[in-house]
Amino acid sequence: MKAERSSAILPGATIGIMGGGQLGRMTAMAARSLGYRIQVLDPDPSCPARWVVDSCYTAALDDEDAAAQLARGCDVVTIEIEKIGIPALRAAGKHAPVHPRPEVLEIIQHRARQKDWLSDHGIPVGPYRTVNTAAELERAARELGPGDVFVKAAQGGYDGRGQARLHLSTDAHKAWLYLGAEVCVAEKAIDIEYEISVLVARRPQGECVAYPAALNHHEQRILDWSVIPAPIPPELAAKAKEVATAIALKLDVIGLVAVEMFVTKTGELLVNELAPRPHNSYHASERACATSQFEQVVRAVCDLPLGSPEVTKPAAIVNLLGDLWLKHPHPNFDKALAVPGVRLHLYDKQVPKAGRKMGHLSAVGDTPQQAVERVKEAKRVLES
Repeated sequence: MKAERSSAILPGATIGIMGGGQLGRMTAMAARSLGYRIQVLDPDPSCPARWVVDSCYTAALDDEDAAAQLARGCDVVTIEIEKIGIPALRAAGKHAPVHPRPEVLEIIQHRARQKDWLSDHGIPVGPYRTVNTAAELERAARELGPGDVFVKAAQGGYDGRGQARLHLSTDAHKAWLYLGAEVCVAEKAIDIEYEISVLVARRPQGECVAYPAALNHHEQRILDWSVIPAPIPPELAAKAKEVATAIALKLDVIGLVAVEMFVTKTGELLVNELAPRPHNSYHASERACATSQFEQVVRAVCDLPLGSPEVTKPAAIVNLLGDLWLKHPHPNFDKALAVPGVRLHLYDKQVPKAGRKMGHLSAVGDTPQQAVERVKEAKRVLES
């Protein structure tokens, strides 16, 4: 009797990545360690991934011809950013398997469709409304009140961009003009205790693993620091894993999906947003876990056995934004690296800008609290 042929895409094959930002760069570095060749497509000719891959196609992320050209030279194609044209993904899919599927991205990259999908599948979310005009936004703000309302453009925007906070329903017209969007999602402001995220990996054969939850802290709606494992009650951690795994299975995700969740003051768990790719809050997995998220996405899309997500040592990261370079053109990296357990991760971005993620620091510790203290101390000395 003949043995079934393996569906695995083995080392030596070529992986295509739509998007060449820092997530594409770090995925490429992990893939190269496993023995894969890498090609990326990105509109920026000096994107961070360019310097660590075999070839880089410079084209818009909705360029169907460029996506097809990329895929022709690849054994599998994946993504590192949501803002990719669905027709371009389908064009790539004519020449190589694409993970995640375009249908998954079609849901996730549109906030209104994403919220509706979560709600329709019984996933707990906060009160929200989809609005198409300033008048609808004003009505939604009244219905969701009392209290503030966050208004988010249905497409585009990240790290706080494409969002506005509405204090009064009568300010709806001003917020609508500011966002300049055709469709928005209005969300009731939640009384949050903290935010966590859970990363789930899944391969074509169906194997699925969930990482321990990460605890996340934001400043100006941009992730400041994150730690794995989240120092939260075990029953809450188990529930968060259960919710995230259910989402991955119902969406039929191949690759990764990160599930951002709010924990309310009353202990309720509400899903905020999904990301079908490596996630900023799991950069610490490189230090904390037996398998980093970057190696895991390679394993998942290539249909290799998934690695263990087990935490071997608590670890934390703190983001380094362009603001640091604007204030201190020569940050004291030597002093930061003198803090025990700290490593530096720079993305090779050429131009620092306010709010732009240029790199991160990571630190391990005996406890999550110690890892956070170390990485925050390292960031402080950068500015000294």
